Amino acid sequence: MNLQQSTTTITVRTDHSYQVRVGHGLAEEVPPLLAGSQRVAIVHQQSCRDLVSALELRLVADGLDVLRIPVPDAEAAKTTQVLAYCWTSLGKAGFTRSDTVIGVGGGAATDLAGFVAATWLRGVRLITIPTTLLGMVDAAVGGKTGINTAEGKNLVGAFYEPAGVFCDLDALQTLVPEELTPGLAEVIKCGFIADPAILDLVGDDPGAAQDPGSDLIAELVRRSVQVKADVVAADLREATSVGDRVGRELLNYGHTLGHAIERREHYRWRHGNAVSVGMCFAAELARRAGRLADEVAARHAELLSAVGLPTAYDPQAFDELVEAMALDKKTRGSTLRFVILTDLARATILVGPEPELLRRSYAAISEPEPS
Repeated sequence: MNLQQSTTTITVRTDHSYQVRVGHGLAEEVPPLLAGSQRVAIVHQQSCRDLVSALELRLVADGLDVLRIPVPDAEAAKTTQVLAYCWTSLGKAGFTRSDTVIGVGGGAATDLAGFVAATWLRGVRLITIPTTLLGMVDAAVGGKTGINTAEGKNLVGAFYEPAGVFCDLDALQTLVPEELTPGLAEVIKCGFIADPAILDLVGDDPGAAQDPGSDLIAELVRRSVQVKADVVAADLREATSVGDRVGRELLNYGHTLGHAIERREHYRWRHGNAVSVGMCFAAELARRAGRLADEVAARHAELLSAVGLPTAYDPQAFDELVEAMALDKKTRGSTLRFVILTDLARATILVGPEPELLRRSYAAISEPEPS
């Protein structure tokens, strides 16, 4: 079977179950989800203008009023100023509770659009059309929406599930490598936390993993979305991590340090790049805590570097990063918590690691010890 020609439906089974469609040429599937709407607002990144223009023509032909709300690319979209601009646009257009918001773009755009939909009139219909690999395998699936503040990433947000998600693989063809590669961090994360077959697929052909037109990319998207759908279905609101039982927090593997790096870089670092470093740190932390085998820890840097992702960060940044991690959503009181692995697809929560363990683990990935 030619994987590129197939379309896969993955159902996220929650109280408000919805489908994620992964395939090619999916624009024609959007209108049926708009039944009952008179107006549609498309919150989109500037870089998606061509895709949005084609979608607008299709919706206007169906008799819908379309409001385009362009927002900045990447994390610059996730600010209170941009959020207020979106609210003002909906208000001036007379948006009602039966109307629909569609988010088009990378993870930042779909995060923003989701929060706009969740907060306008206490909730209007939401559809997401992610156009980046990161957006497809992470941000657009799972119902987490939000914006950033000066104090940290995604500290303001809501759980709000879409009516549907359309991962049109054709959109990946427009990405330059520096846009595609960061998404592979979330793909590889899914391999480590739940589906080790992903690690074998990437390791066997890292070049194909970086080719947006390859059959391998299509398979990696499907597998990663399935991982996220399974985790979210079991714990939508990230409420069930107790002891060695890890709920939705599992998806935050590598994110505690990753978010701190993003904050220190004023969100100029791409999310996937920061998470890549964060996973290497989490693996080293688990290894030094006696919880993870050396070879599994080493595999992190091997795979991530094979696809061009960073595996280390500024050796002088440790103290600043610890301060930033204290604001992470996984922190309880003043106690840091880290999702760590004990083996492939086996995770636990490491609570309150000693400061010296944190420091030595960070030093090991910033200044690798001699072999």
